[in-house]
Amino acid sequence: MTRAERAKNNFLSGYNCAQSVVLAFADDLGVPQEALLAAALPLGGGLGRLRLTCGAVSGGAIVLGLLFPTMPKQEMYECVQEFARAFEERNKSICCGDLLRAAGLPADTVPHPEERTEEYYRRRPCPALLFDAAEILEQMCRARGRLSD
Repeated sequence: MTRAERAKNNFLSGYNCAQSVVLAFADDLGVPQEALLAAALPLGGGLGRLRLTCGAVSGGAIVLGLLFPTMPKQEMYECVQEFARAFEERNKSICCGDLLRAAGLPADTVPHPEERTEEYYRRRPCPALLFDAAEILEQMCRARGRLSD
């Protein structure tokens, strides 16, 4: 199973978008899974359901930071921006609210997560967005020599 497929399946198993991406790379990060889940938890719903930066993008930034811990700040920012631009090229935005509205869904900011039902999963753009984020991230990290098969 690819990391992109893992990210999608993680979401379909109940994790938020940031957690789903981070967990897809957990074997490569050298950080306990519980710590990864805790660090990514507040980033779901576009930062605590504020519908700001998509959790898939935020989770990807965590992965980049953990895979390249000694990268100079400017290079890291360039790397994160490259990742975000590639995601935006595929999906027209990196903003959670924009992505939900584009799928015909409300982008409410109440702090209560929606119940994960079959209808919820059917309507959400998130599984495809997570697939894209993890696929882009994997390609970038491979190109920089940080991931193997």
